[in-house]
Amino acid sequence: MNTVALDIKRHNRKDFDCGVDVLNNYLCMMANQHSRKDNTRTFILEDVKDPSHIIGYYTLTMASLKLNSLPIYLQKKHTNVHSAGLIARLAIDRRYSKQGYGEWLLIDALRKLLIASDSVAFPLVVVDSKDGVVEFYKKFGFQCFVDMENKLYMTIADIRKSSSKL
Repeated sequence: MNTVALDIKRHNRKDFDCGVDVLNNYLCMMANQHSRKDNTRTFILEDVKDPSHIIGYYTLTMASLKLNSLPIYLQKKHTNVHSAGLIARLAIDRRYSKQGYGEWLLIDALRKLLIASDSVAFPLVVVDSKDGVVEFYKKFGFQCFVDMENKLYMTIADIRKSSSKL
């Protein structure tokens, strides 16, 4: 399996349905525009039988970081840090759910962010999870921000330590 950048001429976005309108609409209407403006990058996992079918996607960008939402030890360690890598969206089409594609896409996104952090340093990866998905991220080592249970983080150091498992 391999992810590729969203290609609106190649990928059938209109048939994608993850069950969350906001995520479906983003892929259909905003992902390409955001990429052209260098605001985000959207990566697609294609169905090998028909590459126009989208199994799932994720979107990466950077985010501002509020240190006071982190545990004290991280606040002290990263006093002058103001940004983090962000997995802004991650979604799987309903037709492909419960087949391990979500895990695969998350690991792929973490690999890309780890590589990016080697060139442009940032200490954390953040994810804003939708309701009911927090446990999915926690099983991979993400932790909730102190004051926001749907916003989670993982340190680049922890990703690097577990990169042999990724």
